[in-house]
Amino acid sequence: MNILNKSITNQANRPIRVMQFGEGNFLRGFVDYMIDIANEKGQFDGSIVLIKPIPFGDLDKFHTQEYQYTVSLRGKVDGEEKVINRTITSISDAIDAYLEYDKYIDLAKVDTLRFVVSNTTEAGILFDETDSFDAKPAKTYPGKLTQFLYARYNVFNGEKDKGLIILPVELIDDNGVELKKCVMKFIDIWKLSASFKKWVEESCVFCSTLVDRIVTGYPKDEEESIWKTLGYQDNLLVTGEPFALWVIESEKEIKDELPLDKADLPVIFTDNQKPYKQRKVRILNGAHTSFVLASYLAGNDYVLESMHDKVIKKFMLDTIYNEVIPTLSLPEAELKEFARAVIDRFENPFIKHALLAISLNSVSKWRARCMPSFLGYIERKNGELPKHLTFSIASLICFYNGKEIIEGALIGNRDGVVYTIKDDKEVLEFFASNSSLNSFELAKAFLSKESFHGQDLSIINGLTEAVGNYIEEIRVDGMRKTLEHHFA
Repeated sequence: MNILNKSITNQANRPIRVMQFGEGNFLRGFVDYMIDIANEKGQFDGSIVLIKPIPFGDLDKFHTQEYQYTVSLRGKVDGEEKVINRTITSISDAIDAYLEYDKYIDLAKVDTLRFVVSNTTEAGILFDETDSFDAKPAKTYPGKLTQFLYARYNVFNGEKDKGLIILPVELIDDNGVELKKCVMKFIDIWKLSASFKKWVEESCVFCSTLVDRIVTGYPKDEEESIWKTLGYQDNLLVTGEPFALWVIESEKEIKDELPLDKADLPVIFTDNQKPYKQRKVRILNGAHTSFVLASYLAGNDYVLESMHDKVIKKFMLDTIYNEVIPTLSLPEAELKEFARAVIDRFENPFIKHALLAISLNSVSKWRARCMPSFLGYIERKNGELPKHLTFSIASLICFYNGKEIIEGALIGNRDGVVYTIKDDKEVLEFFASNSSLNSFELAKAFLSKESFHGQDLSIINGLTEAVGNYIEEIRVDGMRKTLEHHFA
């Protein structure tokens, strides 16, 4: 079987328009996939050069396959199971910033270059005052970017139209804002010119972005069967779900230069991404956090298994449609469309998402993902408690039931089988010390813990009693019977 390369794809020769820091699965299954489609539909006409931004690892597979690879999207679309395979031809080169520094920095001379994309992990966007301008390259991503922008500024003598549009997709709040802050700090401590600083400020655009797609990566256990279907060997194959969303927030209008939306791609250009982030966090992440602990205690181990459980699925649907969506600001029809896509994602038969993996740090997750909907519902309903989100608090408390901490994990027990509960030390020690309390004392102790919730939730009228009643019923009858009693 032949290895995928340009002789198979017949890659078109396109001008370099994108420099990408990071060669990992997510960028290749998300950004590079979208640009490939935009190229095909005649909306972009540009190629990408990958930059390996870390000193370890190699690019051998990329060179062998001449930067060609396949994205296989697998899951449900509008309730129908689909597999969508696409050969990606949008990448024209891959450069090691450490071993090929001169080649990398020479990209600053490319007249057609306009965009910088990055995914250097959440820890990648940071300011480190020990970073050096003279290093080849600087050790941090913001340091590397500052060096590169300075080189481009000098090559083009500060021409305003040679600035770059910078699109970080690292999963931190206001990623573009934070990246710009780091760059500006480096300009100051490295004592670079005031005219360069002004050029960065006025000619470069730092966008904050929100991205959403589960990219599961290389399918090691299925490679042979997928290769057989494709008709070639692909050692860079990337699998993921069909759903995708890219929200790009910018102070300046950039969509005419990056018209991905005109290629029917799920890209939203806005001057405020916060409502879209709120929608994702509260509906997608909030639904996860609200049902997974109850589902696990009811005997399920995976998200898909939970969706095949009629009681759990109904609980999840009622939580989203009756208690979360009414608290959000975007149009109801748009929110419901997003919710339908979330349900398809939860029912994806190709993704095995373990409930215990989702359970990590559930106390802080509940605060970030569920509490805003919980409090918003109470406010809108004049003090009425949201039944499902209230039950999710009791489920969390019952899931965290344990008295012994071993190797940094609290030990729980589900029907005689132990499981590990992982969270911050303070959280684990609280439950280890308080799990023996009666149901109402435990509810009171947890709800009043301001360090967990940012406020004392026990003062909410009727909440301690409601949570205590749920805990007591779960302790006596078990999670399955309690769910069936209240939510079937």
